[in-house]
Amino acid sequence: MIQIYRSKKDTDPSVTECIDAPADGAWVRMTTPTDAELAEIAGSCSLPPEFLRAALDEEERPRIDAEDGVVLIVLDVPIVTEYEGIKTLTTLPLGIIISEKLIVTVCNRQSPILDDFIAGKVRHFHTVKKTRFLFQIFYRNASSYLHHLRQIEKTISTIEVELHRSMKNEALFQMMELEKSLIYFSTSLKSNEAVLERILRTKPLKMYEDDAEFLEDVIIENKQAMEMSQIYLHILNGMTNAFATIISNNLNSVMKFLASATIIIAIPTMIASFYGMNVLDIPLSQSPLAFETIFGISCIVSVVLGLFMWRKKFF
Repeated sequence: MIQIYRSKKDTDPSVTECIDAPADGAWVRMTTPTDAELAEIAGSCSLPPEFLRAALDEEERPRIDAEDGVVLIVLDVPIVTEYEGIKTLTTLPLGIIISEKLIVTVCNRQSPILDDFIAGKVRHFHTVKKTRFLFQIFYRNASSYLHHLRQIEKTISTIEVELHRSMKNEALFQMMELEKSLIYFSTSLKSNEAVLERILRTKPLKMYEDDAEFLEDVIIENKQAMEMSQIYLHILNGMTNAFATIISNNLNSVMKFLASATIIIAIPTMIASFYGMNVLDIPLSQSPLAFETIFGISCIVSVVLGLFMWRKKFF
């Protein structure tokens, strides 16, 4: 799908209009594009086809490249996916191609980050200001990571309360999914930071003083998101190890209790087995109170053994 936007003139810069064809100062948004759409934009906008296809590879890592005055920036954006009813946070490449006349974004899925620009939620947004637009995308992306990280923090707290109440496998599976999401986030944020640092160092795009200051703010926001993801990852790892140890200790306690109970129960069984043998002249064989006596001795031995094990904290 191809959508082309351009900020209206003589109005609030945050207001954009949809136009029919690429023009100077326009923003071409491509979402899950077909080969025909890629060829159309590559031809009409004089863009390298490989730049447009770069972000369509889900394994593409964040990077920056330039060719014939056209700059490609690939960054990872957070995406919510759902598989078999389970929602998972992961990342997906977003390609941004900046030429002398316009800016093009390419992504395999609808990105909420770009939706905010169309909805007018980003202040001082103008499609003509391509460098500022790029940095605003980076800033909104870092803010999106922070938003998802706060949601992860709340989920971790909820799971911790549930695990205190009962050790269920579902809660542990949730922790595994969160840990996987945090690993994706941490890796993507580090790669995005490398791209930002390279932009700051090499300055492949024309930047004004305000743009350079805004880029520094973007780097700070990205660093904050990266640090938060690392902190939550460490917390989650610690919780997983702690609760795994608790579950193991609980299992050991149960096994020790069952083993002790088995030993105690085995005493009356052993005595009854001896007296159940088909032999002559065993003790108490002629006594009218033989059953009561044997039963009492078995109970006394079991009680004594149970008290001994209790004092030794076997259960």
